[in-house]
Amino acid sequence: MTILLLGSGGREHALAWKMLQSPKCAKLFVAPGNAGTSQIATNVSLNILDFEGLKTFALAEKVEMVVVGPEDPLVQGIYDFFKNDSDLKNIPVIGPSKVGAQLEGSKEFAKEFLVKHRIPTAAYDCFTKETVEKGCRFLETLQPPFVLKADGLAAGKGVLIIQDLEEAKTELRNMLVHAKFGNASSKVVIEEFLDGIELSCFVLTDGKNYKILPTAKDYKRIGEGDTGLNTGGMGAVSPVPFADAVLLEKIETRIVKPTIEGLQKDGIEYKGFVFIGLINVNGEPIVIEYNVRMGDPETEVVIPRLKSDLVELFQAVGNQKLDEVTLEIDERSATTIMVVSGGYPEEYEKGFEISGLETIEDSLVFHAGTKLENGKVVTNGGRVIAITSFGESFQEAIKKSYQNIDKLHFDKMYFRKDIGFDLL
Repeated sequence: MTILLLGSGGREHALAWKMLQSPKCAKLFVAPGNAGTSQIATNVSLNILDFEGLKTFALAEKVEMVVVGPEDPLVQGIYDFFKNDSDLKNIPVIGPSKVGAQLEGSKEFAKEFLVKHRIPTAAYDCFTKETVEKGCRFLETLQPPFVLKADGLAAGKGVLIIQDLEEAKTELRNMLVHAKFGNASSKVVIEEFLDGIELSCFVLTDGKNYKILPTAKDYKRIGEGDTGLNTGGMGAVSPVPFADAVLLEKIETRIVKPTIEGLQKDGIEYKGFVFIGLINVNGEPIVIEYNVRMGDPETEVVIPRLKSDLVELFQAVGNQKLDEVTLEIDERSATTIMVVSGGYPEEYEKGFEISGLETIEDSLVFHAGTKLENGKVVTNGGRVIAITSFGESFQEAIKKSYQNIDKLHFDKMYFRKDIGFDLL
């Protein structure tokens, strides 16, 4: 079949790499893609938020499935656009409906869903510009640190964790009154801080049945020892060593099942990935947030561990027959280390040539912010390359990734040297 994959990051390169292993995938287009996807699939210069443009392309190229990588097209309703168009309605879109995508598109919607379906989550309240002083008073009732979350999409950077009460009040006003995160912070959720260790649970659902994919843990902060600014993710490990059978059983019964059942009870159409961000507090899993697509860089460790045919899984999602497909997982550990542009997540330069890619051995290279320029691979984003490796333990896998990163070079290249440090 002919498949169109939307997105341009490491997540999309990993999804493309896996889908192309399927005998069911005859042709793969990636819009807009990157230098890595251009080497294995056909990149197409399309705006993934221009649904009419996507329609024209899908009909011209006889596309038979659309796989959505990032959250923006989902939140803007690409699933509904295809479903409600007489020419497109038979093309399955892997991703939730516009209402389902509100689980990521609105922190307030997600919190209300969690509370309604009695899924464990932190206590919270939600505020707007008009109620900003009420929000400041609510902060006074909490113990530090204080958690402030922009309600809307802020590219993974809309969460602030602040120790000082007065600073928290100032930042709340910055978000609500001065639009620190633009429209994304026109509402702000203030949440109680939970002390524990984070992990991510990934679920593929057809709206009725579900498969739980491998767990992963990513590293969000730019600095070693989890310090500095939040990024889109600096590395990831799968499986999570502390996620034993007892914790996994609690995650399924208390969180995954009630989430899928809640979507059905609320009449929310959902055919795609549910990414559940969790925190393990003394052995009890609690939901921090939902995302409505695979994570990045978690995709680069979760998808390589799937032995099953990913296109077959996606077909089963489209047909609501996910219960008829078996999910096989590679038991080995996988780790990925993200190599980024100097200055990221703040200002950084682009256009530096990347050397050493051809010397990498026994690891997978997933491109993120790259493009081809005169036949050379150059940097084109903050997060540039993910190096994924397998090992009998995560320590062995990490060692292999670092050995291969030593072969890479571009100007102002940076990576964290302590991925997995907190799991030892």
